[in-house]
Amino acid sequence: MSTYAIGDIQGCFSALQDLLKHIQFDQSKDTLWFVGDLVNRGPQSLETVRFIKNLGAKHRTVLGNHDLHLLAMAHNAHKGWPNDRLNEILQAPDKNELVEWLLQQPLFYYDSELNYCMAHAGLAPAWNLAKAEALSKEISGILQSNAAQDFFNHMYGNTPDQWHDDLQGWDRLRCITNYFTRVRFCRADGSQDLQLKGTLDLHPKTLMPWYEVPNRQNANLNIIFGHWAALGGITHTPRTFALDTGCVWGFSLTAMRLEDQKRFQVSCGI
Repeated sequence: MSTYAIGDIQGCFSALQDLLKHIQFDQSKDTLWFVGDLVNRGPQSLETVRFIKNLGAKHRTVLGNHDLHLLAMAHNAHKGWPNDRLNEILQAPDKNELVEWLLQQPLFYYDSELNYCMAHAGLAPAWNLAKAEALSKEISGILQSNAAQDFFNHMYGNTPDQWHDDLQGWDRLRCITNYFTRVRFCRADGSQDLQLKGTLDLHPKTLMPWYEVPNRQNANLNIIFGHWAALGGITHTPRTFALDTGCVWGFSLTAMRLEDQKRFQVSCGI
């Protein structure tokens, strides 16, 4: 019985199937964790979501920014970007079932027995485990309520860029969502720079990866995340496990077995 965490799939369903063959996934006894961004840039987003949904209790999934973008489009809160490849889901006969299933997935997951937690992009440096769990539940409560439409109407944007406990309203919810699903670089005070992407050697000295912020309150947690393909799956920071290895860009799809941290990869061709 094994647990495998898998990096950003982004609709690369064929690569996912290759990876599951490679790890000899057995649905009767193994469990899969997905770091989010199940959909969008790859060619088989619909097949990907259907497959993971049908895993039932044998999966744990957190939402990524592309998954939230799909949900916003499904709620007519966004018309989509030119490079989106989401129409197949939005026009599928089971669209409503898939959207409802996605709305049930959290932004953060923690397993006390395995001692790992998972978020798509990362955590605010100011959050400890209890805070991250509470804030994830706060967003889930909105997504699973009549306020979901308003949430998606207000979700897009880069401000506020820093977490404060006294944030309220849509600013609060947007800030929570951005840390969980979009953060890469932060300043020393923990505030986000959501414009900068790319590799670590190109960033200004005033910025650092979120997991290198001094006095990070979650440094004691084993954190699995995706979102940042430019890292190549390497952080050089203890207890942080980057799993987005750029499958959708033609590189590889990665799984890590949580029981021994062994990694498995398959090459991706789009």
